[in-house]
Amino acid sequence: MPSRRSAKLVFLLTVQLLTLPLALRQRHTSSIDDEEHTMWSEIAPDQCHNIAVDGYNVVAYQFGDGDETVLCLNGGPGLPCDYLREAHSCLKQHGYRVIAFDQLGTGKSDRPDDASLWTMARYVREVETVRQALGLGKVHLLGHSWGGWLAIEVALHHPGAIRSLILENTVADMPHLVQELNRLRGALGPETVAMMQRYEALGWLEHPAYQAAITLLNYRHVCRLDVWPEPVKRSLEDWNMGPYITMQGPNEFLYTGNLKAWNRSAELGSIRFPCLITSGQHDELTPACALKMKQGLANAEIAIFANSSHMPFYEEPQAYYPILLDFLARQRDAGGC
Repeated sequence: MPSRRSAKLVFLLTVQLLTLPLALRQRHTSSIDDEEHTMWSEIAPDQCHNIAVDGYNVVAYQFGDGDETVLCLNGGPGLPCDYLREAHSCLKQHGYRVIAFDQLGTGKSDRPDDASLWTMARYVREVETVRQALGLGKVHLLGHSWGGWLAIEVALHHPGAIRSLILENTVADMPHLVQELNRLRGALGPETVAMMQRYEALGWLEHPAYQAAITLLNYRHVCRLDVWPEPVKRSLEDWNMGPYITMQGPNEFLYTGNLKAWNRSAELGSIRFPCLITSGQHDELTPACALKMKQGLANAEIAIFANSSHMPFYEEPQAYYPILLDFLARQRDAGGC
């Protein structure tokens, strides 16, 4: 049974949650219902592909048939690709072929119950298998969140497969990220931080006070819209927690999985092709993490969206899409990589 102190924390955190949408609405300049500024839309794929990966079936979705391909790697791990696919399928209207796929264990792809599959090395092989199976040639590789970590690994292991790299709301140094997450947690106040640490040590991660704190952090640093877009909700509702817990941890603000020590900062300098880094000012994978990546890359530019957290393509579409399209157009004009 919750203690009086825990009950008080639940109450205070709930009050913050109830008042948060109004505060965000007063500050936010975009709306998911603003047709003038919202490029993304849910459209049916032009083709669906079934691809054999490690003896399992992986489903990929294709939009458009342009000469240049944007290959999207969504976050998670364990999320189906809906939220990233629907945010970028509109690029077909600008002459690009867009490919997204449900990573093994998610969406319409096979869902094996085998924790040994959830490793970075296997996911890198999966991406390269998809690219080769579809005959994509060199791609503009777009990775969001966990998909960005994966994109960095693909870039390091298969540089000849990439024309440009788009690293969205991601990091290259997990220990640095953990420091930043602790800073974000600290903004909840010392009493709440102490409660979270106590319940994490006890394994009481479903305690109402702990869940209230995580929910507040999610609304501050994952998506700051009053109403989360349907593709986001659909992906979250179909989350396979097996890969997520194995590789990352129990929630977005506690890293305990096999990637907790992952760090590619020292190797970033070997990535020579053009890179676009995006981040939200309120992102859980903070601007400080994005800036550290930029410093390590030889040919990178960065855009930080002032009114966004982890999903600028939904939170600030009027700012996000022009930057993405300009970057892609410059790579097209340059020819080659």
